[in-house]
Amino acid sequence: MSIFTPTNQIRLTNVAVVRMKKGGKRFEIACYKNKVVSWRSGAEKDLDEVLQTNSVFVNVSKGQVAKKEDLCKAFGTDDLNEICKQILAKGDLQVSDKERQSQLETTFRDIATIVAEKCVNPDTKRPYTVSLIERGMKDIHYSVKANKSSKQQALEVIRQLKETMQIQRAHMKLRILLPGKEAKRLKEKVKPLLQVVESEDFEENLEIVCLVDPGCYRELGEMIRCETKGKGSVEVISLKDVEEGDEKL
Repeated sequence: MSIFTPTNQIRLTNVAVVRMKKGGKRFEIACYKNKVVSWRSGAEKDLDEVLQTNSVFVNVSKGQVAKKEDLCKAFGTDDLNEICKQILAKGDLQVSDKERQSQLETTFRDIATIVAEKCVNPDTKRPYTVSLIERGMKDIHYSVKANKSSKQQALEVIRQLKETMQIQRAHMKLRILLPGKEAKRLKEKVKPLLQVVESEDFEENLEIVCLVDPGCYRELGEMIRCETKGKGSVEVISLKDVEEGDEKL
């Protein structure tokens, strides 16, 4: 005896459901659990990597597919990719309380790890351990935001931690080359962006080895490129200028 499966039913397993109510009806899409947040943060661009299927459902767990006329009435289109994008952007991700708590704890540690990798104690120039950053985040009662990436939240955490502890972004070490005739004028222009000048060497061109805040790197590079018409350069010597020692884990 053959088993008949209705054509409007699709069975899915290990699925994350994003649900949205629109036009008085409920619509759901089936996604991969780890991809929804990546899509919302902009890290994932490929819709096929996020969706298990581009079908739109009224009930994912029962495999009941939404009717075309209901989709057109609610969304003004029958383009399934476009509808899925709307539900991804504005819908609610359905997860259990236990799973949500586990995700929050994982993200909390991810944020602390990023902060520890990017920051130092400005007095000692040495990095903090992840556990110290976690303790600092708990002290400021930082609440993880499910719709933001760990990297975005790490930048927020750094700003907030500055109010309660000695912390700053680790400086980048750069080698800047300024063409001879323009060197003196350009040096004065870039000087406000430099945190520490470690050395200057002038032969045909002016070579400056310096430390800068990572947030200034792009502005500095753009300024030198425009002002020198491509004759000057900025070279990254190291991404983090930290003191090595027993404290670095």
